[in-house]
This record gives sequence, C-alpha cells and structure tokens, in this order.
Amino acid sequence: QLQLVESGGGLVQPGGSLRLSCAASGFTLDYYAIGWFRQAPGKEREGVSCISSGGGSTNYADSVKGRFTISRDNAKNTVYLQMNSLKPEDTAVYYCAATTPPWGHLELAQYGLGPGEYDSWGQGTQVTVSS
Repeated sequence: QLQLVESGGGLVQPGGSLRLSCAASGFTLDYYAIGWFRQAPGKEREGVSCISSGGGSTNYADSVKGRFTISRDNAKNTVYLQMNSLKPEDTAVYYCAATTPPWGHLELAQYGLGPGEYDSWGQGTQVTVSS
C-alpha cells in the first residue's frame, strides 16, 4: 500500500516562507513523478507543482512561479516544496500525490498539474498565510 505523508504546514505571515515535505512509506519514490496540489475552502483542487521521477524536470502553476520550488531527495524518499513570499491567497490544504507512470519532460508538462492523473494521495497539511 502506497502511503504519502505531508508535513511542514502551519501559520505564517504574508511574505514568509514554509517548506513542505512529502515522505513515502511502503514504496520507493524513485520511479514516481510527484505532484503538489492545494485546495482552499469552496474551491477545486488545483495543481501547484510537479517533478519527474529523476528530478530533472519540474513544472509550476503560473500563480506560484518564482516563489515556490519543488525538489526531491530519493535517498530520503522525500519530496519538498519550498514556498517563499507567501500570500494570503496561498492559504489552503496542501497535498502531495504520486503517479505510477514514470513521466518524462513532455508528459510532466502536459499532465503533471492535473489531479486526475495521480494514483496515490497523502492526507494533506494546512497552510495558512495571515497577519
């Protein structure tokens, strides 16, 4: 059973930073593309960022480009989302997810931010940006 666990959420002031972690258990992340998603109250789940299995390709939603950075440490079986210059509109529950096909660059760009493309999901971590 694939299991993903997110951590690192919390309350932060506008302009602040947080680093989210997505740790896997029961399987190795090496062969999976990983995505970060978020869902605010009353809104649909949206793709934030994704990374290929080897870490060589990444993709970001326009709303977070230049502020968020996704990375992975396969030795630690963990994917990270560094979030800088946080805004109130970044407030949401953040989820990580894994997809079985080992996407390449083109597939990541085309499908990587689509929630429906992912097989396994974590339970989420709350991020609140407020003064």
